[in-house]
Amino acid sequence: QVQLVESGGGSVQAGGSLRLSCAASGASHRCMGWFRQAPGKEREAVATLDTAGGISTYYADSVKGRFTHTQDNAKNTVYLQMNSLKPEDTAMYYCAAGSTVPCGPWVGIYAYWGPGTQVTVSS
Repeated sequence: QVQLVESGGGSVQAGGSLRLSCAASGASHRCMGWFRQAPGKEREAVATLDTAGGISTYYADSVKGRFTHTQDNAKNTVYLQMNSLKPEDTAMYYCAAGSTVPCGPWVGIYAYWGPGTQVTVSS
């Protein structure tokens, strides 16, 4: 059984940084994604990655240049480095795994989801 566990969320001031981690147990998956959902809003893709080579396949326009999605195959873990955080980045962040290629920002291709980690950015 696949389990995804996120960590690294917290509260920071605008301009600060956080690094989210997602540790996967069980079978490995081709696609790993980070999504977020703010209160009253739909879940949106933040960044996705094709683990066959660790290639980033998508960044939301709102996070380009600020967030970096990487993987550590040895640890079966992906990371989301978040710099220059803004109040509008405040949300619950979810890690997701799937095997349908191409890897991209579509919720439906991800079969497994973590419980989420809260990120709160104050102005």
